[in-house]
This record gives sequence, structure tokens and C-alpha cells, in this order.
Amino acid sequence: MYMRNRLTIGLFGFGCVGSGLYQVLNQSTLLNANIKRIVVKDPNKSRSLPDENFSFDKNVILNDPEINVVVELIDDADAAFNIVTEAFKKGKYVVSANKKLIAEHLDELLDLAKQSNVSFLYEASACGSIPVIRNLEEYYNNDSLSGIEGICNGTSNYILTRLNNELKSFDEILLDAQEAGFAESDPTLDIDGFDSKYKLQILILHSFGLKTKPEEVLNIGIRHIKTKDILFAKEKGLRLRLISYAKKVEDRIVAFVAPLFVKENSFAYDINYEFNGVSIEALFSDKQVFTGKGAGSFPTASAVLSDVSALQFDYKYEYKKLDSLNVELADAIEIKAFVSVSDSRNLDKLQFTTVEEEYASPEYSYRVGTLRIDQLTHDFYRNNPDLFIAFYHDADVKIVSNIDKEELIQEEMS
Repeated sequence: MYMRNRLTIGLFGFGCVGSGLYQVLNQSTLLNANIKRIVVKDPNKSRSLPDENFSFDKNVILNDPEINVVVELIDDADAAFNIVTEAFKKGKYVVSANKKLIAEHLDELLDLAKQSNVSFLYEASACGSIPVIRNLEEYYNNDSLSGIEGICNGTSNYILTRLNNELKSFDEILLDAQEAGFAESDPTLDIDGFDSKYKLQILILHSFGLKTKPEEVLNIGIRHIKTKDILFAKEKGLRLRLISYAKKVEDRIVAFVAPLFVKENSFAYDINYEFNGVSIEALFSDKQVFTGKGAGSFPTASAVLSDVSALQFDYKYEYKKLDSLNVELADAIEIKAFVSVSDSRNLDKLQFTTVEEEYASPEYSYRVGTLRIDQLTHDFYRNNPDLFIAFYHDADVKIVSNIDKEELIQEEMS
């Protein structure tokens, strides 16, 4: 039987998740842990605890030899990187919920944690309360995964659910979401798919053992959606969901974040409002779906608490697939796509390989067919606000060979 470690915690951040962790930790009778110090940034912000509970200097945690666990729950990825790297160098365990930090600096963080022989856990970074990382590490560690996909952002899902149910404009629903606290004043990370992409990178690592950089994974969002796009989906019996998608095809991983049309039999069809869902498809265990709240004070804090609990027994991610699977990202694929515009001339900004359906009117036009998505970049998506782009969830994805890609380049040059 393992001997439980006594955990003395230094907590960075006392916002939604940090305050939730403080409450759930105080209610837990199974943990041999306590929060000794809390460091925050703004000395003028009103908080639920007296002022004497807070410090504003990171060194009161980092230089305290009694603190053996740093829990990092701040929203500044650069500041978080400095805190976490210093914590590793001082031999402290680290628990984080910062998906951007992990997606951008994974190599450095893993190397430092290994050098210092400490654990680095981040269950709360992927899908809030859903225990997907631990399951990928433990339950699926010997199963051959063929795909993982999920609704990984509660804000975009809340907006898409409301759009489907109420047929208001995107701007109206976004404003409602901001007033209700489901969207930030600057919603870019959520509605443009960055948040979903960072989470997808983490899921790809634990599913397929593949490290990726943010610029290598396409993310297009829901900012440009039109009411008529929602009506198109409803007429076809479909719903739109922003999906983080990764599929293994031979020795390559197809990965992107994009709006997808999903059918009624899809795992994503009935995941609504701020809920998240993850579908894992494996060789032996087939397809399994996890659903739960992807954000919020107590749901996310419960994932952080799970990591803290695991540290009592010196738990570490093993990254077995990092050493055993030889895969790389696919850089050229074809997929069935839908593109809509208000000005029909803009449809020709994307070249379709085949066209199945087309409609044109002075106010609204669309095209459905096979699209080479290596034509797309996030900058192209952001710089063409008239284009709403979505893929079909049930469509086959075809990896295009390097020869085909070279032929395409030559055609474009000619």
C-alpha cells in the first residue's frame, strides 16, 4: 500500500476556479492537504475571504520550503509559464488548468518536470469536470485509438444551442452569453476555436502520443455564422456544433477544430448549452462518450481536486504512447464541406474538388461539396467575414498524397 503524502498547497489565482477549489478542498475529508498560501494579482479586487489570506508576491509560494504543491489557476499563459517553471526548478509538484500554457510549452514543461522528478498534472485543462486525460492515460493506455473528438468549449456550444432554438442573430446571442457570464468581454479564444484547439492538442498527445504546435492545427470558428445557415441545418435535420476533431488514418493524424453538421445519431447532437462531450473510438473498447460540464467553478475545481488527490500517491502521467507510436499530422486532406456567403462572388475564394449542391440568390448563397482544407488557414477565415465554413461530421476524410498536393500546386501556378 502506498504511503499518502502530506500536501501543502500554494495557490495562484482566486477567481472562479480558485475560489471553487478552496471550497471543495475544505469540504473534503479524504485528502491529506491544505492551502497554505494564496497569491493573486489585483490587490483592489473584492474577494470572498479576508484580505489577510492573500499575497501579491509569487515568491511567498515559490520560496516556501513547506509548500510542495503549486496549483496554478491564472488566465495569463506567459505569467503561468514563469510560475510553473520556477516551481519545477524548486522541486514542487504542479497542477494546472491552463490549456494555452500546455499547448504552447509542453516540451519545455515535460523536460523540466522530468529533470526535477516531480509530477505535472492538468486534468482540468481539457474538458472541465470530464476525466478524459486520466482515462486516456490509464484505461486506454493499451488500446489502439482510432479517433477522439469533442465539444470542448462551453461558450461556443451555448451560443450554437441558443441559435438553433431561438433563431436570433449571432451578435444578439453573443451579447446574451456575455451578460450571463458564459462568454468573456473578448470572446475570441472561444468563438474562433483557439480554446478548443489548445484542448485538442492535449487530447492528441494523450491519445496518439503526438506533440503538436498551435500553428500546425487548423481552427475555424463560429463568428461568421448566419441565421440562414441555422435554417439550412434544421431543414436537413442537422445541428451545428464546434468540434475538436482528431482521427488516425494509417500513420497520420487528421486534426482540426471547425463547425460540423451533426446528425441525430451523433454523440454531439444532444449535448447542449455549456455542456461538453468527448467521444473516444478504440479498436477493442469501440466508441465511448463522456459528457459533463466543461467550465464553471465547482466542475473545474473538481478536476483540479482530482489531480491534487492523485499527488498523494506520487501519480505521474506516463506518456506511454509518446515513445511507442510513430505518427505525424496529415497536412493535406479532403472533406465534405459547406460554405455560405452573402455575396455570391465570394464563393470562388475556395476551390471545391467536387460540387454536390449549390444555391444562389442576391442575399444568400451556398455551396456543398468536397474541399481541400489545406487551402484554409485561420487568418483566411478571420479575413473573410462573409464566409461561413462548416464540415460534415459523417463524411469520410481522405488524406491526399504528396503527389496529389504537388499537382494541385502546379495547377494553381499555371
